[in-house]
Amino acid sequence: MRSGRTLTAMSTGDTSDTAGPDTAGFEARARALADLGVVGVTIGWPDNNGVLRSRTVPVEALPDAATRGIGVTTLFAVFDTRDGIVFGPPGLETPAGDVRLVPAAGPEGVVPLAGRPGLAWSPGRVVTADGGPWPYDQRGVLERQVAAAGEAGLSVLAGYEIEFALYRDDDHEPPVPAVTGPAYGPDVLIGLDGFVTRLLADLRDNGVPVGQLHAEYGPAQLELSIAAADPLTAADRQLLARQTIHAAALAHGYRASFAPLPSTGSAGNGWHLHTSVARDGVNLLSGGDGPAGSTADGAAWLAGLLRDIDAVAAVTAPGVPSVLRRRPGHFAAAYGFWGIENREAALRMVPATGLLGAGHANVELKASDAAANPYLALAVVIGAGLAGIADRPELPDPIQEDPGTWTAEQRAARGVTALPTTPAAQAEALRANPRISAVLGEHVGAAFRAVRASDAAFADGRSVEDVLAAFRYRY
Repeated sequence: MRSGRTLTAMSTGDTSDTAGPDTAGFEARARALADLGVVGVTIGWPDNNGVLRSRTVPVEALPDAATRGIGVTTLFAVFDTRDGIVFGPPGLETPAGDVRLVPAAGPEGVVPLAGRPGLAWSPGRVVTADGGPWPYDQRGVLERQVAAAGEAGLSVLAGYEIEFALYRDDDHEPPVPAVTGPAYGPDVLIGLDGFVTRLLADLRDNGVPVGQLHAEYGPAQLELSIAAADPLTAADRQLLARQTIHAAALAHGYRASFAPLPSTGSAGNGWHLHTSVARDGVNLLSGGDGPAGSTADGAAWLAGLLRDIDAVAAVTAPGVPSVLRRRPGHFAAAYGFWGIENREAALRMVPATGLLGAGHANVELKASDAAANPYLALAVVIGAGLAGIADRPELPDPIQEDPGTWTAEQRAARGVTALPTTPAAQAEALRANPRISAVLGEHVGAAFRAVRASDAAFADGRSVEDVLAAFRYRY
């Protein structure tokens, strides 16, 4: 029985970090899940490297987990990508300390996994032992930015395009693509028919609305788009989509890699983040006389993102493989500029059209990948956009060419600079930006910087091939 067809997730988008759990609702959900054959509920959360961590409880223990939480170490805040522990940030100097993991999206956010019979999934949040907000909880960082937007009379929608590659499940180095075929061609999907049909069915049954799925540019590389939603729901769905893809791949003898650059010969995987901002339900990126039809506030949102793009990218594409992916001519945001439907741009403006309507207008952030915690990624994007609306930085003219083909003098004349291409440069971009640092806050910022430094130290002195192999299946 494909349990997800009768009980699917309905994320609430709840931004409260103080409301108590819906005990009766979780009890009813646990009974309904048990009736569908679910025996365990996995509660997962992403760390500061985009790596998912989790706990699984028996289904009958779900109400207790929602009420009292599940004990986890405070040190998950300072796990690096390869599971090393970095002691040092405030309160994380020693192995002592415990916090509680609780379901984050309410009873309806607990969804039976169509691809993993007997198990259900819920996004989680980490709270203190007393049930209060934990300063290292990344979900809370996004909740604060969503609240700040609301206080300004604004709402944000976000959607992800997830790129990933499928490899044969063996130890060959470099990895062997699961299938070959022309880029963007149906022959690639024919070779993956069983996987594709299962994945689409599982995503549907798991409550993840899909816009499209297609073969991408690289060998056995696919892209999946998830429908736009409020930021918390978008991040929650991204986590669930990732688990669904992994399960479908393994069921067909493949391994899915979301790594920003799985190998030196691969195209690289972005998790392109699309956002729009609205006031009273009206999209500010359309309906005006500004660039690409944006309103003055919409242009200011875009200008804020552009002003802070180096620091934003240090959070939205923060890994060692992220900077290695950042190559001109690869649609990977090598330079910090914006353009209208320009796929080389770090910020690609997607304007409204007569066919799609005014509500479709959005900004695509290309410098975004699986090494990012989705809650932090969305938080810094919203923070940069809100700061732009608040203080109106100048928005330069769009660039419709590839600055990678220009001379250094031409780029300098247009004020186009390369995004950071080393971990050290990323760290400096974040350190030097007070707005993005303030979005992260003291505690999350300290932990984030610590794990970034640990990853950089691991990569230092190793060959690119060895580094990419070490990170290939971590996400």
